[in-house]
Formats: sequence, structure tokens, C-alpha cells
Amino acid sequence: MADAALDAVRRELREFPAAARELSVPLAVPYLDKPPGPLHFYRDWVCPSRPCIIRNALQHWPALQKWSLPYLRATAGSAEVSVAVTPDGYADAVRGDRFVMPAERRLPLSCVLDVLEGRAQHPGVLYVQKQCSNLLTELPQLLPDLEPHVPWASEALGKMPDAVNFWLGEAAAVTSLHKDHYENLYCVISGEKHFLLHPPSDRPFIPYELYTPASYQLTEEGSFKMVDEETMEKVPWIPLDPLAPDLAQYPSYSQAQALHCTVQTGEMLYLPALWFHHVQQSHGCMAVNFWYDMEYDLKYSYFQLLDSLTKASGLN
Repeated sequence: MADAALDAVRRELREFPAAARELSVPLAVPYLDKPPGPLHFYRDWVCPSRPCIIRNALQHWPALQKWSLPYLRATAGSAEVSVAVTPDGYADAVRGDRFVMPAERRLPLSCVLDVLEGRAQHPGVLYVQKQCSNLLTELPQLLPDLEPHVPWASEALGKMPDAVNFWLGEAAAVTSLHKDHYENLYCVISGEKHFLLHPPSDRPFIPYELYTPASYQLTEEGSFKMVDEETMEKVPWIPLDPLAPDLAQYPSYSQAQALHCTVQTGEMLYLPALWFHHVQQSHGCMAVNFWYDMEYDLKYSYFQLLDSLTKASGLN
């Protein structure tokens, strides 16, 4: 009897993503030709948890005309920034039986620009990606070039952003598949970002496992070693690479359907909270994103229930 009930739960969980997709997930990420008004943004995109790419939302930012690698060097080259350094471009990712975080170095921005422009070499792959409002804390010289928040989004969400982050890195820098508890407005100033997306309803097909946390350390010789973080608890993370999924190990993922989109210079992606995303970029891509804390409402509770049932049923 118990086995039959468990099988029934698993069957419902497997069928749920397709039902949710038919009701509310677009076949492709839609484009808006101009920013929506606050009411429309909240009603048409935030409430149904639907991503979109918004054009002509950044045209009034001086950054769109000004920002280039030489401009960053002239304006903020001496500023020290936190730089994630990894041997393979994957920061915060599963490697073997570890969840590995990047080595973190404090470098003048000019040193990062030297590497991006091919004037100098540095061990590993560099990515300015410190997600703690690093634009405000580390690069205040750049603040006059853009707005401190997105006014129509702030009005719609009834709050100011929790963080404003600056992103700059090599093409080899990749963000592994994960989700965030933030409404994300991701603005590409120069270059392009490639997003692979899954709606929260795909959770039954997306595997999580617990991993011992570790960090890369960069030796004086320029090699990397992995060191366990002994004071931290195990970290739940997605072991699967959606670009080359191991379907023999994770067969359920074959039933998930990813959305792919490219956010180009001057475009803004609205990425709803709890959407899974994997990110690649063009070399030297510059971006700024605004993180607004999500509402811990019924949508959040439903996702937590889906997550708990997926784990309890042993589905993945």
C-alpha cells in the first residue's frame, strides 16, 4: 500500500512540470520593445513568474555609450575589486564529490583589464562577480553612469534593490545551474550573455545532492589546490551540466525543457525569483544587475512543497 502511494506521488510529480508549462511557461523568452509600466510589470510578468527581455530600458544610461575596457581603465583602473579565480571558469560548482568555491583575489581593476585585453596573463580564469553590491562598494566611480535602481520595477515591487552587482569576465567564466531568491533585472552594457533557463516547476527533473564545501587556493607557483571548508555544513547543489547532461546518471532531466536566450548590449532580462539559470558570456562582457528580494508568499510556499515532495519521494 505504501509503495503504491509513493509511486502515485512520483507519477504526479513527473506530470506536474508539463501541466505547469502548458499553463504558464512560454516556448521562448518574450521581448518587450520598451519598459512596462509598474502595474503591467507586476501583473504580466512578476505575478505569473514569467521572464522577458526588455529593449530600450537602458538608453538613457550614460554607461551604454561610455563603458568600454579603456573607459573602465581611465575611470576606475586603480580601484581594488574582488575577483573570482578558478582553473576552469566554474565558480561555485560541483567538481567530483565537492562543491567548490573560487579562489578570491583583491586586484586593481586595471590588472583584470590587462588580462582581458591580452596585455598580461594570470593563472586560471578571472571573473569580477562578487554578488554583494560590489558596484556600490568597490566601483563607486562608475555610479554616475547609470541609475541606482530601476524606477518602474522598484515601484511595482514596492521596494528598493537589495544589491546592485557589476559583472566583468572572460568568455571561459561560466555560472553553473542554480536558482536565487531574488527578482533579477540583468542589464548588459557591452557584449552578450547567454542564459539557459528552467522554470521552478521543472524542479522534479533537476537533481540536487549534498556536497562537502571546498575552495580553490592559488599557490605561489600559479597552480590550484582544493581545500575543504571544514567549518561549513554540506551544501545542496545541482551536479548536472545542462549543456552536456549525463542522462545515464540523471535520466529524469531528459524530460525537462530548457529555454535559451541571449541578452545583448542594451537589453535587460527580467529573471523571476526561483527560476533555474546557467549563464555564459562573450569575452569582456560588462553587465549590471539589480537584485530585489522576493516576496515569501504563496508562490514560494508552493515551490517549497514541490521541492520537499521531490526530495521525499526520491525522484532525483
